[in-house]
Amino acid sequence: MCGIFGYIGSKRATPILVDGLRRLEYRGYDSTGIAVKNGEISIFKKVGKVSEMQSILPSNIQGTSGIGHTRWATHGGVTEENAHPHASSSGDVVIVHNGIINNSRILRASLVAQGVELKSETDSEALAHIIEIELAVDNNPEAAVRRTLQKASGTWGLCVLFKNHDVIVVAANGSTLEIGKGDGEMFISSDGPTLSEFTDRVVHLHDDDIAVLTATSITRSSLKGDRKSVEVSVLEKSWGEADLGEYEHYMLKEIHEQPDALRHCISGRLDRVRGNGRLGGLRLSPSALAKVPHVRLIGCGTALHAAEIGQLLIEKLARIPAVTHIASEFRHNDPVINPNALHFAVSQSGETADTLSAIKEIQLKGAQVYGVVNVVGSTIARQCGQGVYIHSGPEQAVASTKAFSNMVVALTMFALQVGRSRSISKEKGKEIIHGLQQIPHLIEEYLEDVGPIMEAVELVKDAKSHQLLKKVH
Repeated sequence: MCGIFGYIGSKRATPILVDGLRRLEYRGYDSTGIAVKNGEISIFKKVGKVSEMQSILPSNIQGTSGIGHTRWATHGGVTEENAHPHASSSGDVVIVHNGIINNSRILRASLVAQGVELKSETDSEALAHIIEIELAVDNNPEAAVRRTLQKASGTWGLCVLFKNHDVIVVAANGSTLEIGKGDGEMFISSDGPTLSEFTDRVVHLHDDDIAVLTATSITRSSLKGDRKSVEVSVLEKSWGEADLGEYEHYMLKEIHEQPDALRHCISGRLDRVRGNGRLGGLRLSPSALAKVPHVRLIGCGTALHAAEIGQLLIEKLARIPAVTHIASEFRHNDPVINPNALHFAVSQSGETADTLSAIKEIQLKGAQVYGVVNVVGSTIARQCGQGVYIHSGPEQAVASTKAFSNMVVALTMFALQVGRSRSISKEKGKEIIHGLQQIPHLIEEYLEDVGPIMEAVELVKDAKSHQLLKKVH
């Protein structure tokens, strides 16, 4: 997944951009780059990791504003030319972009017909050139970006740096961007939790938003040009530490954090006296739960696997039909939506674009959606407006551990809550609660003596294929 980080303020931008991009590394990428403004706009980019890009940076780059990007190739190969940032012909406009421009072929062909030399194969580069052309009309950065995006079709999280204007213009549509508000400085990120290291005040951009940033101000408007108020939210501090600490890598750290993560997820949500779950964020009474005709769970990747386990638990404990859908296919299937059914959107980050699209499709057809989300204040959490936070803390490793465990436990508590309203006895509910409360302790016992894992790794690491057999009880 591509990542964006930006800064405008009074400090040197380069170390802040590098730090921000490092915090986005867990999202996966193949190339990286930054652009820093100091009179001219200097661009540094390289195929490979942030550390490899950092190795080509001059020792003391001046400049107090800049933008950075980690790219996962979609349009064009993995090359330095295709890596972001992208500059206009004169170099006066530089952009980084997440998303896909659906009509990029038409836009690129038009630019070539006007004599513009394109230096990459990307859909993104066209935006930089068109913004420069539009800037020549009235020398207004916001208006130039607005007119450019009105010509584009697709999705974007866009940051634009201008040589001759002390602003950064950002825009969002189907791709997340968050603004962090500091004291005399602003930060931009495609992943809200990364901002917590720099500030706890954030502004969420919505679809079709455009914002103009200076070091001290934010002006927000719509793609049509209507002015909007700037609403500042306070980031909730996560219980976990985002740094490695004593661990060799993030996945090992997060495996060992699972017991505490589960305790945070369970805390206050189990009623041992009544043998019931109490997920207050669902805002559903026992009588309402008893009338639910079926449950739909939607997710991608790890969240989809958690949803599939949740489906089995709901059917086993609550004895009502449940079905799981992969979010990327959901809205394209033109699903029939029952407004009386329960719909759950499962996502660790709360920013999964396909899941967000599925939520909007369900809501468009008259039903409510409940989020099962880790990141407080994320786009999916705000879009749903109700649901369950899983409280697993920050998860940096690509392979999910504690977030997956917490998703499954959250859905187990929901299945128990529905089951108690329908068929499960109080005694059975107490038994399930006892089992849930034992899980953190059992994981801790296992982690104290994990057995011959490294020996197993040595046996299989060079194999061309693996076959796993399991007996289901």
